Amino acid sequence: MEKVLQLIKEKQFFTPGCVVGVACSGGADSMALLHFLNVNREKLDIDVMAVHVDHGTRDNDVRDAIFVQDYCKENRIRFYKFKVEAGLKSKTKGKGLEQVCREARYKVFENLREKGMVDKIVLAHHQNDQAETVLLHILRGSGLNGASGMEYVRDDFFVRPFLDVSKEEILSYVYQNQIPFVEDETNTDTTISRNFLRHKILPELEKVWPNAVENICNFAKICEEDDETLRSFMRFDAILQEKNVLKIPRSYFNYRVSFVKRMVLDCFEKLGLGQSVEKKHIDIVVDFAKNGQNGSKINLPENVVVYKEYEYITMALKKVKRETQTEWPFKKGLTHVDDYGSIKVKKTEAREPVVGALLVDADKIPEDAKWRFFQEGDFIEKFGGAGVVKVKKYLSDKKIPLRLRKVLPLLCFGNEVLVIANIDISESLRVDENTKNAYLIEFNIKNWV
Repeated sequence: MEKVLQLIKEKQFFTPGCVVGVACSGGADSMALLHFLNVNREKLDIDVMAVHVDHGTRDNDVRDAIFVQDYCKENRIRFYKFKVEAGLKSKTKGKGLEQVCREARYKVFENLREKGMVDKIVLAHHQNDQAETVLLHILRGSGLNGASGMEYVRDDFFVRPFLDVSKEEILSYVYQNQIPFVEDETNTDTTISRNFLRHKILPELEKVWPNAVENICNFAKICEEDDETLRSFMRFDAILQEKNVLKIPRSYFNYRVSFVKRMVLDCFEKLGLGQSVEKKHIDIVVDFAKNGQNGSKINLPENVVVYKEYEYITMALKKVKRETQTEWPFKKGLTHVDDYGSIKVKKTEAREPVVGALLVDADKIPEDAKWRFFQEGDFIEKFGGAGVVKVKKYLSDKKIPLRLRKVLPLLCFGNEVLVIANIDISESLRVDENTKNAYLIEFNIKNWV
């Protein structure tokens, strides 16, 4: 295992005093990693703790948690256990159990980072895992990015120091150091894709090509180098992102297809969906950008919706439908509007427009004015004295996407629209020389790009 120490130092995985959380299931790989980092903690100048996630999917989950806890107590290693109901979430979300377990596990790790409890999470993925990952990605239609496999370090947080270590080397280390471990009975279930490759495909490949695992991993490194080279030429600075929404200028889809597909994959990853994306999904988005009709949309797996909106292709995560309030009385102070954000109304002495807010004559607002969403028949007197126009046409002229018109608050009196949130006011609310009282209306918007 000397090569692991050398790799850690060479690539500077940890800084002095780093708090390292070892993701420890109790299996041979993670127990070897926990033991290795613990016995070398002084050499590496790190603080080691174990993080165990009980997924709530197996009868032996409690047994495994107690096993890791007892080992940590005996070896004076800090231990943290978390339980997630992955089985229940899998049924309610309609996702595969393996994927839900992974998402739940990584959410625990991210929460530990946010709380400042760990500086790094260390994962026990090894060379054989890497070969399986690369084959899985290739079989699912991945390009160079997927064929590159797993990284030593991801997001400057997840670290894989065993990535160049074979399963045989790990087992040898376990037996030499008499490290106890538990077996996960699901590891033999060949209905799981990874297990099928592990127990059925790779052993057959190694009979013909003994160095198959090592060669697949070397291929992955070559793919990673080539992919990094291509990405170094990519410049997509005009992509807009706001939480779960991304807007890509349509002009970007005129670049070389190798760049375009990487750009689309990056956007999927920014939405947190890189693991479940296949080549066909990327191809669908590229084809839609070139051939789809303006104003249309397509639905993709994992609740992704792609819209063609004027000069942009917009990728968004579909909102969960829920019962919401549909009207809000106009008032001073803060008003929260579901799926939009908040509206703040305050009195002001300003008589000229203010950047980032709308200025209105307070005394011209009808007493029964309400915030609500668009209805057929709504009209507005255009600011500047340009006459009355249907709000539907007004929003179209302003190139407001259809998906946003549904959640855009309007201050209305009947079908007369007095304020269109964050966009404009009616001429009827104009502040003039006779204005005695004025309001500034500010908008704190979420998911609006």
